Amino acid sequence: MASSQLALFSSQDEAQTYHDSNRSGFFSLLVDVRGEKRQSSHRLSDMPTILSLVDKTRDTWISQAEFMRPNRRVVNLSRLGLLFADLDTYRVPALASRKPDELAASVLYFCAEAGLPAPSMLIYSGRGIQAKWLLEGTIPRQALPRWNACQRYLVDRLAHVGADPMAKDASRVLRTVETVNSKSGEICRVVHVQTGADGQPVRYNFEYLAETLLPAARWTIEQQRQEQAERRTKKKPFLLVPGGKADNLRGFSGRQLAWDRLEDLRKLAELRGGVGEGSRMQHLFWRLNFLLLSGATNSKQMYHEAAALARELDPQWNSRSKELMTLFSKAKAYEAGEKVTFGGKEFTPLYTPKNDTLINLFRITAEEQRQLKTIVSQAEAAERHRKREEARRRAAGAVDRETYEQSSLTRQKPWEALGMSRASWYRAGKPAAPALETSPCVLQDEAVGQGLEPVRQVRA
Repeated sequence: MASSQLALFSSQDEAQTYHDSNRSGFFSLLVDVRGEKRQSSHRLSDMPTILSLVDKTRDTWISQAEFMRPNRRVVNLSRLGLLFADLDTYRVPALASRKPDELAASVLYFCAEAGLPAPSMLIYSGRGIQAKWLLEGTIPRQALPRWNACQRYLVDRLAHVGADPMAKDASRVLRTVETVNSKSGEICRVVHVQTGADGQPVRYNFEYLAETLLPAARWTIEQQRQEQAERRTKKKPFLLVPGGKADNLRGFSGRQLAWDRLEDLRKLAELRGGVGEGSRMQHLFWRLNFLLLSGATNSKQMYHEAAALARELDPQWNSRSKELMTLFSKAKAYEAGEKVTFGGKEFTPLYTPKNDTLINLFRITAEEQRQLKTIVSQAEAAERHRKREEARRRAAGAVDRETYEQSSLTRQKPWEALGMSRASWYRAGKPAAPALETSPCVLQDEAVGQGLEPVRQVRA
């Protein structure tokens, strides 16, 4: 894109590629005022006004995500509209002396070499480059573990061009376009836009990016889990993922489970109309533990996230940080890759309780479990599995039990289906009753239920 066109990208234009002033929620600004960083959060609807009032002579950063509360902690995340990497190219000797347009060309080249999709936009931050991959629409907070996995992959692949390993979390702020970088005296500005057929910055489907960036696509993970479950049932060995990807799958699965458990505890408080005074620290401790396990935050940000979670539990509660010191120590050990050995097995230093432990700890009723995602008893899990299998059979064309039994009765007493007596049916020459189509799935289920060997279907 020509430099004259790039100059048209104001702070408003750039921010509106991933924020939408028509949506509900908040964004945040961080401003350096005489060496002191001051943060403020504003409604998205006020973004055009707020950005027009920004003092462009001061270092200013803007949040990349949108939040459900006026606080940019990850526990308040609402949605995300992009992936990004903050490249400190000035730290790379081969790139340090290059001009902004030369840096942009180098980043595009390195992305192509690494097999990464071209960034939608490259922004010169005054000393380095911000690479941004815009999404089609936004992804919700539930997808944060997958988003984090994509971020980690991007940063790892671009480490050799200065990707900042600390600038990959959802609460990150990046320099605002048109504001000064006081360290270099340069103005932050857009230096490259990858345009689509419509002339607008190219946008990527998140599922496409995830399948491109992650070691295994989501559908592959789900398929492998199903196949492994079937092998366990048949007492056959697990399916091993080629290329050493099993660890990546387990890691992603564990982070997603931790995030879902955090969400379950928040849902539990919502169902109960809040958390009583005697249970607040218990809720805070376990929510924070699962937040750390999910990889959405780290020990350096732990107390900031804890403060946001405490305010969510009770805005008037002054939680005592001393009660979280043990968790802080475990978080640092977790980040250092340390393991705890127990019963001959290795475990993460953070807590990974079983569902039964959490159910007993929080006294979660069966009715509450039905509204949670992961913290459920074996009985509730079995019931959900039964319903999934039932839905799967219906989708495959199976009929329900009542219809099947009616079909069986029709075959046994065809005269009743024709509305005649048994004698009349014989005198009429045994006419056929109207048949009900029965799916092979039901026939097979019926055979298994009676202890018979199911019929194997042979396809040509």
